[in-house]
Amino acid sequence: MHIKRIEACMPPQRRKNAVAYTRVSDGKDAMLHSLSAQVSYYSALIQRNPEWNYCGVYSDEDYTGTKAERPEFQRLLEDCRAGKIDIVLTKSISRLARNTVTLLATLRELTALGVAVFFEKEGLWSNGGDGELLLSILASYAQEESRSVSENCRWRIRRDFEAGKPTHSRAYGYLQEGDTFAIIPDEAAVVKQIFSDYLGGMGILAIQKKLLAQGITFSKNGLAGMIRNEKYAGDLLLQKSFTQDHLSKRKVKNIGQLPQYLVRDNHPAIIDRVIFDAVQAEIARRAAKQHPAPHPKGNYELTGKIRCGICGAPFGHKIAGSAPKYKKPVWICRTYNTLGKAHCPSQQIPDDILRAKVEEAGGMKDIEEIIVPGPFSLSFIYKGNRRVDLTWAHPSRRDSWTPEMKDEARRRNLK
Repeated sequence: MHIKRIEACMPPQRRKNAVAYTRVSDGKDAMLHSLSAQVSYYSALIQRNPEWNYCGVYSDEDYTGTKAERPEFQRLLEDCRAGKIDIVLTKSISRLARNTVTLLATLRELTALGVAVFFEKEGLWSNGGDGELLLSILASYAQEESRSVSENCRWRIRRDFEAGKPTHSRAYGYLQEGDTFAIIPDEAAVVKQIFSDYLGGMGILAIQKKLLAQGITFSKNGLAGMIRNEKYAGDLLLQKSFTQDHLSKRKVKNIGQLPQYLVRDNHPAIIDRVIFDAVQAEIARRAAKQHPAPHPKGNYELTGKIRCGICGAPFGHKIAGSAPKYKKPVWICRTYNTLGKAHCPSQQIPDDILRAKVEEAGGMKDIEEIIVPGPFSLSFIYKGNRRVDLTWAHPSRRDSWTPEMKDEARRRNLK
């Protein structure tokens, strides 16, 4: 009996899509050179492997590894989720993340997606048998190293504060070089004008508008901070804020949690101390006279979701109208509300009309943004890029009158 032998035809193995991830935590020249070297190294390494397709290098400059909000890191994850990547190479665990929680959450997701990560320094594949246990231990060391570095930096900064040495900060009117401050004459003239105008009776908003007419832009918060800034009197108050922790990197205002250090006559003053003290007294006098109205109660779930399509500023909620019977809640562009129609020709939208239009568009669920492109028009942007364009109109005056308002008008006519 003749037996014919047939060789099995195995399908060719698909080459795996490989990329690399690199990161440096500051933008100094030496670090950027290191980043460039990493990019070149991994590009060549991937292209030499016949089993891999070179699909690029993702690089974050001047981003710390304790945070996940790194643009290239996020783009890498999105491409992995889209099935574009099989292998990720990186120098070490700390290059991918110093935060244990972030690292393990990322690796678990990538493992579920079938993406393998290789850490060159540790010689470790994330999809290995003991990968997650070892990664957890090593990542804890990386996080502790980050905490130690952060504590050392904070210790050094506080010792400098105790010695009266400032950190570098930009103060309008001054050029800081090391520990010295030099006056910038043109900017100093503007600072003097601001202090003089405030002491002369002008408010922050009026000063802001005056400066805008001169082509100089300051925010109201910036001006309010300027007239309180001791630097303009030649003093230096150190440790006004501090970093809360090494993971969040969030700046916190120092209101007594840590000691502060005041250095008198540290540098040339732009504002005479007598004038500076007079402005501080005027700030206190005006604050004592103000009795701000209590914020209206309510859950404004639309706050932060409405944007002016003309100037780009957000819309805010306020109570419009002077007489009690004419008061009504509205939404208004902050540029228009602060600086007037000369800077943004938008219009305020009654709260009840806006809410009715939200329901007409499909409700609040999954709404991402409301754009006000122009008069009497609204664009509702929902998740999935669904867009609903609507128009609105003020109700007729007759429809807006209450029975009490009609009775009062009737009495006036009889008189």
